[in-house]
Amino acid sequence: MALFTIGEVAVLCDINPVTLRAWQRRYGLLKPQRTDGGHRLFDDADIERIREIKHWIENGVQVSKVKALLNGELQDLESGWRERQELLLHHLQGGNPSRLRAWIADIGRDYPAETLVQQLYTPLRRRLQCQQVTLNTLLSLLDGALINYIALCLASARKRSGKDALLVGWDTPDTTRLWMAAWMAIQQGWRIDVLAHPLHQLRPEIFAQQTLLVWCGDTPTTHQLDQLELWRCAGKQIFPLMSNGHSTERA
Repeated sequence: MALFTIGEVAVLCDINPVTLRAWQRRYGLLKPQRTDGGHRLFDDADIERIREIKHWIENGVQVSKVKALLNGELQDLESGWRERQELLLHHLQGGNPSRLRAWIADIGRDYPAETLVQQLYTPLRRRLQCQQVTLNTLLSLLDGALINYIALCLASARKRSGKDALLVGWDTPDTTRLWMAAWMAIQQGWRIDVLAHPLHQLRPEIFAQQTLLVWCGDTPTTHQLDQLELWRCAGKQIFPLMSNGHSTERA
């Protein structure tokens, strides 16, 4: 029977080891085996369970309710992501950055980055993106707290083994979305540095010794994809980063 370390499972299931530990310790969702030294080992059944947990979470089930669902104890479940958006909006309206940061850090331990970006942060940011002054202010508060949290996650990821890359935004105006792309990428095993502001023109020769991951927004243009392919054919280590944090190059 094959056994996998927590790092190997994180890669296989596209999930942060911190989240796996939270699912085990806080919610009792996982029961890995242990080596004599106390290290977690997961088998194929554990991996299937993790994927099932991810499925329910991505469909809006709260982590605290997943165990009962897996045990067949819950029948009537509605998507909870709209509810979490309203809770986050409540924290924003409270005007307390410290409490907001704590809430973002707490939910970041329980859910994969990709799920949070797609189900929570992107939909709420869309709701706040308008000309109304109050909503614009709340969006700015949210973006600042998100970038602060993601920067801490990137710093933590650099302490782990992985492949180094520089993330560059190319002709995309949303700086916060660039940082969220970096957050998802580190959960694929990358150790990321971010060029803080997107560029209108990309000059990969400036970073000749770096692997470049390029974020072109959720839908890269044909011109961008063609140009990236030309650079790769010329021998440059440059790869598009997809909206789910994956790239054509593996970390």
